[in-house]
Amino acid sequence: MAISTKKKIILVGDRILVEPDKDQEKTAHGLYLPPGVKEKDKVQAGYIVKVGPGYPVVNPSFVDQEPWSTTPKEPVKYIPLQAEEGDYALFLRDSAIEIEFEGKQYLIVQQSHLLVLIRPDALAQLGLTE
Repeated sequence: MAISTKKKIILVGDRILVEPDKDQEKTAHGLYLPPGVKEKDKVQAGYIVKVGPGYPVVNPSFVDQEPWSTTPKEPVKYIPLQAEEGDYALFLRDSAIEIEFEGKQYLIVQQSHLLVLIRPDALAQLGLTE
């Protein structure tokens, strides 16, 4: 699932980079569905490729420091996201932003728009791994 590229994608805050699941475009018998049929679904799925740092937290010692203070400021702290790289995610189709990066289609979704996360070990138990 890792992106091998010269460019680096840095996600901001609670954003998640998702590679859409191409198997959703086919029926159980292997027939491809026309684009209009799948666009009516409200839920979409895909594999999480990269996650942002999380929700920023206000550091009280940073707020109390004066701008001219010489004491070093601590870096920003984050509450980490539940989503992890390699997870299979179900999310709201309308909330996803579609991008193309080096010829591949990706979706950017906020964590608050995720409905379900399935860990890789659970995928193996269900027989859904590649």
